[in-house]
Amino acid sequence: MTLRFRTLFWSGTAVLVIALIGWSFWPRPVLVDTARIERGALSVAIRDEGRTRIRDVYAIASPVSGRLLRIDWEPGDRIATGDVLARILPAEPSILDARSQGEAEAAIALAEAARSAARAEAGTARSALDLAREDHARIARLHETGIASQAQIDRAAAELRAAEAAAGRAQAAIRMREAEIEAARIHLHGSGAGDRDSAIFDIRSPIDGVVLQTVRESEGPVAAGAPLLEIGDPSGLEIVAEFLSADAVQTTPGDPAQITGWRRDAPPLPARVRRVEPYGFEQVSALGVEEQRVNVVLDFTGEPGDWSALGHGYRVETAITVWHSEDALRVPVAALFRQDGSWAVYRVDNNRAALTPVRIGQDNGVDAEVLDGLTAGDVVVLYPGEGVVDGAGVKDRGLAE
Repeated sequence: MTLRFRTLFWSGTAVLVIALIGWSFWPRPVLVDTARIERGALSVAIRDEGRTRIRDVYAIASPVSGRLLRIDWEPGDRIATGDVLARILPAEPSILDARSQGEAEAAIALAEAARSAARAEAGTARSALDLAREDHARIARLHETGIASQAQIDRAAAELRAAEAAAGRAQAAIRMREAEIEAARIHLHGSGAGDRDSAIFDIRSPIDGVVLQTVRESEGPVAAGAPLLEIGDPSGLEIVAEFLSADAVQTTPGDPAQITGWRRDAPPLPARVRRVEPYGFEQVSALGVEEQRVNVVLDFTGEPGDWSALGHGYRVETAITVWHSEDALRVPVAALFRQDGSWAVYRVDNNRAALTPVRIGQDNGVDAEVLDGLTAGDVVVLYPGEGVVDGAGVKDRGLAE
């Protein structure tokens, strides 16, 4: 009886030890993170820093030599067309010889011809403005009926603002040419006045805008052509971003964009690419790497009040959408890896990892477009480690917890 009990005891113990050893060596599923393949919107954008600038900055210079009276304008002051920006007491005209007199007369004729050309350009600008207004009104009516898209009305609004700016520049050019004629006549004939106040030459603003900076403020002698102020119209604000040439070739005029980083916790500002400059330039990065850069110019498409806090030369961050799909089959980039020169993922099939080659299209760094190899609803392994191989058992980490 005792012998039989001992036999049964040691037999049971041996079976238990063998079972424990087998259980310890039995393959366990690898804990992994997973994601489900879904269809949805996918966008690809190129990003880089940019800066704002007023489209047309007017550098106001002294048209004559003389004595500059003190300039009271400060940066940020609003100005209107015709406001006196600076006052100069011209130097007494000297007696001109025949050659100098001929040059002065030729300067008057040249200035008058330039004024005629400016007037012709102003007529062209007015015609373009009228056409832009008609196009904007027509597209606005079509947009109300649902025929025209939001992108079309935004583009028409941008073209209208550009036409208005061009018309304003043309009128400013006429006023500048008239000032040049007046300065040339003063050089030839003198002021023709005996008292100091009537001899003062007033430099007037050609536009409505603001003073950007005052180059010369104090009273003193000034030479003809010396810079005095810079002015501009803030409503003509645009963005210039220096993109790598490899990125710039992906975008075209009309591509939508978003402007961020201009104010803390501020929503993105909508914008649109107006021009990709054809001339690249070399720039050395902070790491000492030589890069080829291209200027990409963008226009704001939202309401002017949304970006009224921005000024000339402010830093912003730009993101230009170069590709977009509303119904793309998306896979997380974290699930992709290279296998024999092609892309592949581990698809979870009956709690086992199945090596699956895939063909990838567009990629934004977070998700990629699946062209072949997966279908909506498939589950893939994220960040597959060395323990994940074809046919290995896997278990979602979230379900295990």
